[in-house]
Amino acid sequence: MLQKLFIDGFFQIMSKSGHVLGAAMFMIEIAGVKLLYTGDFSRQEDRHLMAAEIPNIKPDILIIESTYGTHIHEKREEREARFCNTVHDIVNRGGRGLIPVFALGRAQELLLILDEYWQNHPELHDIPIYYASSLAKKCMAVYQTYVNAMNDKIRKQININNPFVFKHISNLKSMDHFDDIGPSVVMASPGMMQSGLSRELFESWCTDKRNGVIIAGYCVEGTLAKHIMSEPEEITTMSGQKLPLKMSVDYISFSAHTDYQQTSEFIRALKPPHVILVHGEQNEMARLKAALIREYEDNDEVHIEVHNPRNTEAVTLNFRGEKLAKVMGFLADKKPEQGQRVSGILVKRNFNYHILSPCDLSNYTDLAMSTVKQTQAIPYTGPFNLLYYQLQKLTGDVEELEIQEKPALKVFRNITVIQEPGMVVLEWLANPSNDMYADTVTTVILEVQSNPKIRKGAVQKVSKKLEMHVYSKRLEIMLQDIFGEDCVSVKDGSILSVTVDGKTANINLETRTVECEEGSEEDESLREMVELAAQRLYEALTPVHWQPAASGCVKSSSERLTPLL
Repeated sequence: MLQKLFIDGFFQIMSKSGHVLGAAMFMIEIAGVKLLYTGDFSRQEDRHLMAAEIPNIKPDILIIESTYGTHIHEKREEREARFCNTVHDIVNRGGRGLIPVFALGRAQELLLILDEYWQNHPELHDIPIYYASSLAKKCMAVYQTYVNAMNDKIRKQININNPFVFKHISNLKSMDHFDDIGPSVVMASPGMMQSGLSRELFESWCTDKRNGVIIAGYCVEGTLAKHIMSEPEEITTMSGQKLPLKMSVDYISFSAHTDYQQTSEFIRALKPPHVILVHGEQNEMARLKAALIREYEDNDEVHIEVHNPRNTEAVTLNFRGEKLAKVMGFLADKKPEQGQRVSGILVKRNFNYHILSPCDLSNYTDLAMSTVKQTQAIPYTGPFNLLYYQLQKLTGDVEELEIQEKPALKVFRNITVIQEPGMVVLEWLANPSNDMYADTVTTVILEVQSNPKIRKGAVQKVSKKLEMHVYSKRLEIMLQDIFGEDCVSVKDGSILSVTVDGKTANINLETRTVECEEGSEEDESLREMVELAAQRLYEALTPVHWQPAASGCVKSSSERLTPLL
């Protein structure tokens, strides 16, 4: 059963891994890249656990265990039969059977098998079975409770009786409570017998050939469990004493780790571009990597790159994908046209991108728009009308006004300049464009204050509008240079006419619009050329005008001037 969670900006999808009760694989999706981490998993259903699920989402990266490398597990029915027969043989010859296991996982599986086997063999009812682990006893309460998380067999059996309430198995608290008389079966931890009760029992029983030890799980090189599988003649106790090894040693793997066949089928079902092998010995990982590469080397449709990094070695993978930004709120009210420029705030949330108008920021995010009013005082001792004159040379958008009975100027529609004793004060609402205009006005003020030559010049107010006769005369000269003197003439004072190859275009000097006479309407190139020339000349002769903000929440940028060619 898949469970999908959304945590801290990325998705997590959990599915059963079949290793122990409650174990899960994690599929993590970050910025569109999917990574599946299996942890320990098993694709084989056992007595109580379901097999690991195969996610229906294909990962980009698969981090998978490689515990058994290229080994193939024995079939479940065969290993259970061999295990039960081995235990039966040990107790039949009057021996004691030791099964070293870890407290969680395989211990519960083996207890189910032994309890069922004892139930079916009345002749064994007098022979006790113990599990000697305080942690295993605590885990048993969990197993007795969460039977609904197990396979169908257990869920059906729970309607009759709880299979984890054993009839022929009891808990052994310590060696002080153990009467070591006659045959018995003891399941003790730890599984590799490096120390603890399993090591203590092994050293007590290893010299009697009637006794036997069954290694039922995975063993690491360098441990006692791995060492006795080679059947040495003697072993060394924890105290350093040498003891002969006469008890029988059997290895029957009940490990809930995947083997090569399960690993290969799992990878074949998912076909991830990258496979990273973890949790395995170096040689086993190398053999598994080589086997996986051989399996897909002749397959042109599937390209899988296999990595087997050492401990703490980083694996760097590069992924490239599209980033899509969704326009929301005010900006999405009107359907955009092809080529239309959209201006807004790009918001990134949990690897999703949205473009919002500033006024929608508080509606779709936890952020809010704030307004910062900037105030800057600049020393200035010159005449205020001189400052007005110099600013008018910069732009036509200079307006005279009074603020609290003090002379003031409004520049670029948003920058206020107020005269104070010995200085001027600039005020504006902070934003990138206003800050730029404020810097420009500040530069003019500082230049007027520091340059004596400017102060000596005559101070006169200039007209905010270009004189029509000046514009008309200069436009006539420019058009004569372009088309020839005979092609340009003035009509009615406010109309300038251009005639080329029998086609005439009339320029309205007040509106700077161009219209073609009858018979010349089809010649758009003449009209466009004349209109462009008239507009460029007008812009060159007049101060820069700041364009006001467009209606709505999004500010339009100031129009870029095109130089006169």
